[in-house]
Amino acid sequence: MTDVSLAAIYHYRPVSDWIGSAGMPTAAQLAAVARAGFEVVINLDQLDSRYALPDERATVEALGMTYVQIPVLWVRPTHEDFVAFVAAMDQFADKRVFVHCVANYRASVFLTLYRILRLGWPPAEALRDLTSFWQPDAVWQQFIESELPA
Repeated sequence: MTDVSLAAIYHYRPVSDWIGSAGMPTAAQLAAVARAGFEVVINLDQLDSRYALPDERATVEALGMTYVQIPVLWVRPTHEDFVAFVAAMDQFADKRVFVHCVANYRASVFLTLYRILRLGWPPAEALRDLTSFWQPDAVWQQFIESELPA
């Protein structure tokens, strides 16, 4: 098998020493995630997505990592989705966590909000980091605004 690096994963971004995010990884790329020391994979894509890796849970668990799926609708992210994400991140706060979706747009928004609301990042800095990589559309911009304190 060819050695695959994290940089080969679509839109891979290291967020911190203990968090990474990306678009949809292949099975070989998940092996690279495990080799890089990540212990938890959080998938924010839909269960029936056309982009989904067949039985991603089994692949992740066979690599010795914990798998969490929080299916977030692309066209309708909800507060409940974000609450579930925060709970998962808090549950695994002592682990290295890899968060992904299809293109790292859902993941990057959720992580931006997490950084602001849980890790105390200045909003301008976290949002600047987000928009350096992706400009959220109207649905996602409204979602961001609805989750941030007034």
